[in-house]
Amino acid sequence: MEVEEMDEEIREEIPEQSPEQSQEEIQEETPRVRRRGRTALLITTAAVLGLVGGTCAGYLIQADREPTKLPSLSQPVVAQAKGAGPEPLSAAQDRRVKTEGDLRKLLVKRPKGARDAEYVPGHEGWMGIADYAEEYTKPAGAFGDLVSAEFRRAAATGWTVGSTYSVEVRLIQYRQEEKLGASDAAEGARYWANTKSGTHVWAVPGTGDGMAYVHTRPDTKPGYLPMYAAEAHAWRGDIAMEIWIYDTKPISKAKIMDLAERQMERL
Repeated sequence: MEVEEMDEEIREEIPEQSPEQSQEEIQEETPRVRRRGRTALLITTAAVLGLVGGTCAGYLIQADREPTKLPSLSQPVVAQAKGAGPEPLSAAQDRRVKTEGDLRKLLVKRPKGARDAEYVPGHEGWMGIADYAEEYTKPAGAFGDLVSAEFRRAAATGWTVGSTYSVEVRLIQYRQEEKLGASDAAEGARYWANTKSGTHVWAVPGTGDGMAYVHTRPDTKPGYLPMYAAEAHAWRGDIAMEIWIYDTKPISKAKIMDLAERQMERL
């Protein structure tokens, strides 16, 4: 019954042959008409049903199977190594072995014939953050800056030769958790040293950007002898170095350079 109805629809859509139409024109139109029939629709529907049926069959097959075992999450136990561990690095190989100890032991030694300075900031060679801030012209502001710079500790020594020549050496250590405090401190000290007029400048060998300064113009105050000064600033790792020399006579380049090089060698 369905085949008869389909043929009836095809006959309705094919126009009657007119005298002017040739047999070839009728043959050209017939294939296009057949694509619009129900035959193509039935084939498409069967294909879709076939895909759905295949998918359902796949699910049914998997449902009947035994579940796949997952791999174990535990890992084999690794045996602990036996024997002594590696030897710690020496001070020559690990700088922190040296700088984590008594910082005062890294200060340059007092030369023979020199006397201890009458006054060295701090207590027993140590300078706390308050002691170090007092060395600035504005201690309150310097204290806040040192906290921000992650100041950790400082060691200082000093001596005098004769009646007018004096030396002061400081090593300032920073925590350097978020900032490079040592290099920043050395850079700031070099900036202020360069602002003084009549200053001669030399690089300290082996220090990268370490510099030594000799100020040829003395500080003068009524009732006092003229005071000449020389200074050196450098850094290594988390430690900044400061050296100051004072005398009533001009200070030579050789004195400040020798002292700066010997101190940096100890670091």
